Amino acid sequence: MATGIKCELNKSLKTEEPKKYKVILLNDNYSTVDFVIEILIKIFKKNLDEATEITMNVHENGRGVCGIYTYEIAQTKIAEVKANARRAEFPLKAIAEAE
Repeated sequence: MATGIKCELNKSLKTEEPKKYKVILLNDNYSTVDFVIEILIKIFKKNLDEATEITMNVHENGRGVCGIYTYEIAQTKIAEVKANARRAEFPLKAIAEAE
């Protein structure tokens, strides 16, 4: 046991929340509404009402936010969208934008 030594935590040390990214689906003229809803339910864990609302947003506005995640999770979700779209032969794309 050391005597005479006082151990203090650095009080100026702050932890920061990781930067967040919006995952956004982009509209195309080929992916079906049913497929987009399926992606939103399967990958983004949306219920049917949420998935339908986001799908309509994508269709009407050209894009729709699927969720907000850390960088690594956002990139994983984007890769999952790409892989599922490729398997289904649809050009559906997702991107990440810093929040």
